Amino acid sequence: MRIAIIGAGAIGGLVAGYLKLKGGDITLIGHKESISKINSRGLDISGVRGEFNARIEAHQRLAYQPDLVILATKTQDIEKAVKDNLEFIRNSLILTTQNGAQADNIASNQLPEKNITSSIVMFGATCLEPGKVIHNFEGPWIIGKINGKNDENTPKIKDALKDAFDITITNEIRGMKYLKIFVNANNCIAAILGCSMQEAFGDTDISRISIEIWKEGLRVMEEAGIKLVDLPDFTVERIKRLTSMPIEQSAKVFSGIMKNLSDEPLYGSIFQSIKRGKPSEIDYINGEFPKLGKAPLNKKLTELVHQVEKTRKFLSKEELLTVVKS
Repeated sequence: MRIAIIGAGAIGGLVAGYLKLKGGDITLIGHKESISKINSRGLDISGVRGEFNARIEAHQRLAYQPDLVILATKTQDIEKAVKDNLEFIRNSLILTTQNGAQADNIASNQLPEKNITSSIVMFGATCLEPGKVIHNFEGPWIIGKINGKNDENTPKIKDALKDAFDITITNEIRGMKYLKIFVNANNCIAAILGCSMQEAFGDTDISRISIEIWKEGLRVMEEAGIKLVDLPDFTVERIKRLTSMPIEQSAKVFSGIMKNLSDEPLYGSIFQSIKRGKPSEIDYINGEFPKLGKAPLNKKLTELVHQVEKTRKFLSKEELLTVVKS
């Protein structure tokens, strides 16, 4: 397949680099600054699979019709990315990769729903500088139709990606995407504090906030009638077990897990956006809970992220704890 990746950040860059390394016919679409650096010096990738430099054809917009388009922008950028390239992608297979549960709905406003396949990225990557990506940890790439009815396009997409990634097909991706929100929901804390995930959650008082995020999220999802479906190495039972423990105990367990996520400092997607001066996807992660029901903690954290986006001033741990308790 001729594959175009739209979005040259952490996930888009990592996917483009690994597929190119395996001999794929790859085009990378991104913003001017990123594309300029990638075209001049290549795409530098380091991390758990070692270091290499990939020479990838990179442009601001497409000029041909690819067989497969991987949308790797943030959720809030999907609409513009599709519009800018619609002439060439309206008949292509489309794979969404975004966090949250709204990417497919947004893409289907301009593209045929039958062409769209959803996915969940379980590997981790960081991009704080254009053209440089760190692969923090491995994980499967789960794909499936959001309506649960996979068709002949799903195995085609798997075949196009399987040489570089561990691809799993599911019929229950909707419930998995809602559970993935819980995986990402704690990114907001490190973004508010302006530090790595390891540094943020090395503090058990900060880890207590994460447990409260999950408790509130579980209640809202249950009240909304949303069925959560297990992810590899991250199950619904795991969340329920942690949130049912005494808070001091669960915070210590959570802290221990987060401190050992990656040998490299791990910066969540929300923090990465803020560092690059871009709007984050907070409205589609923590902001999803208040859309479904009463979720005052997640609403407050969403507002705090927007405050940091606007002012570029991070909070101290003491300030965050004070605001959360107020």
